Amino acid sequence: MKNQMELIFDAVSQNEAFARVTAGAFFSQLNPTLEEISDLKTAVSEAVTNAIIHGYEDETKQVELTCDQNGQQLVVTVEDHGVGIEDLEQALQPFFTTKPELERSGMGFSFMEAFMDRIEVRSKKGEGTRVVMWKYIERDSEK
Repeated sequence: MKNQMELIFDAVSQNEAFARVTAGAFFSQLNPTLEEISDLKTAVSEAVTNAIIHGYEDETKQVELTCDQNGQQLVVTVEDHGVGIEDLEQALQPFFTTKPELERSGMGFSFMEAFMDRIEVRSKKGEGTRVVMWKYIERDSEK
């Protein structure tokens, strides 16, 4: 079975919870465990928070969340069209943050990697960032 949804929302912190709940509800079609839903919601939360805090430098623009289901695979994409990441290799390192004054831990990408089966980050300075995350469910969803 294939299915897709797209959500476009303002890059404001209040919408982080909306994005994570929406992704979790869409994911529930695959009959995941509660732990798998929690993992997905945490990863989406981290990606969306990064887009809001780092993507637009206090400008309110749009964040795009797309979920694609193909069989037992879910692909989640979080994208902004903001400032981009200057040094992607450095940004992917645990504990690195460009916003220590906001008490950011620098663990967002590490959490995404820990909670999802695969992640891919693409960014271009001045054009934005796209985070693609994969989650696979091994058991039958038709229960």
